[in-house]
Amino acid sequence: MDEPGGGPTRRAVSSWPSMYISNEHGLSPATFIQSPGAHPLPFPLNAPGRLYFYRARNAIYHLFRALGFGARGDLVLVPDYHNTNEVLAIRAAGARIHFYRIGRNLEPDLEQLTKLVRTLTPRAVYVIHYFGWAQPMKDIVELCRERDTLLIEDCALALLSETAGRPLGTFGDFATFCLYKTLPVPNGGVLTRNTSELPELDRLRLRPPGARTVGGRTLELLLEWLRTRSEPAGQAAFAVKRGLGGALRRLRLDGIPFGDIGFDLANLDVRMSRVSMEVLKRLDYAAIRRQRRANFLLLRELLQGYATMFPRELEDGMCPYVFPILVRDKQAAVRKLSARGIAAQEFWNFGVPEARGAGFEDAQFLHDHILELPLHQDVTSDQVEYMASHIRSLEREL
Repeated sequence: MDEPGGGPTRRAVSSWPSMYISNEHGLSPATFIQSPGAHPLPFPLNAPGRLYFYRARNAIYHLFRALGFGARGDLVLVPDYHNTNEVLAIRAAGARIHFYRIGRNLEPDLEQLTKLVRTLTPRAVYVIHYFGWAQPMKDIVELCRERDTLLIEDCALALLSETAGRPLGTFGDFATFCLYKTLPVPNGGVLTRNTSELPELDRLRLRPPGARTVGGRTLELLLEWLRTRSEPAGQAAFAVKRGLGGALRRLRLDGIPFGDIGFDLANLDVRMSRVSMEVLKRLDYAAIRRQRRANFLLLRELLQGYATMFPRELEDGMCPYVFPILVRDKQAAVRKLSARGIAAQEFWNFGVPEARGAGFEDAQFLHDHILELPLHQDVTSDQVEYMASHIRSLEREL
């Protein structure tokens, strides 16, 4: 709803009925009756030589193993602001790691990175695209070419994002993606090879995930979709989840953990499930990106002057992962918003111990203060306005 001046209406908190806004997209049952192939597959799902893994961290591990980092103890430069899982995977593959600085604007210190590449002569530079925003790829690509250094893109938070008319993940020699962070699939990671075939990867023999693991997570996604439809449906979903809680836990008891921090060598050889593959064939990717962009723009407009936002705009081609804001106390903010039905999340609370303390102040600041607000494709404009109205009312408490 727009005001006479053209902007969205800023309704008072008291005028809104209670809502639930999930931190993750759900899986609509109607997806399974859609015709496969009705919508074109985007990169990386149409990339030649792509490989599917259960999780992106497994793809990272196998990539560094195939490149021989473990045999030679080669060095890779990694951002000091990271999620931990990717670092654990790289280290488990045998690579040596040196961290480079990410500023509070979520971009690398290019002067420092250039110095590190020229003095340490790493074999690879590992780049993370945060929240769907592209890193300065022109400069990084030129730097890596200058020194014949491998460039690896981590696009876990940047699926469907583009810059300069090209998908993220096409600038480096290799790229990894996490599908379930953006799409309603129970599992899935992708590895793309842009410049080298690496036959070692083709020789991998990956096993399917267990039916109980896939079934349990798929059911959770279906219930999450039901939960976001309406308040009555939400209450029904809660009741179902309570009734099936024990069963869901048993389904996942000996399965592969989901959304955890860590690296389990026992589950490295697991591929993406057939359920995920069937869902991928039936999604409207243009609509998903369009809705996420619309939600980002609306939330940014409604929170202007009420929340501390990153100065970067919604660049052409960007597909936002979440809406990040800076808050004083992430735990307190999550509690306050959760009490109002808004499933905000504490984003990346810490990195590996070696990337903490003196010299890593900017990374620690980001770990301490970034809160993620949901803007995924299931979030409606009314839910965005509801969320914004509550954040505005809590302005001085966040």
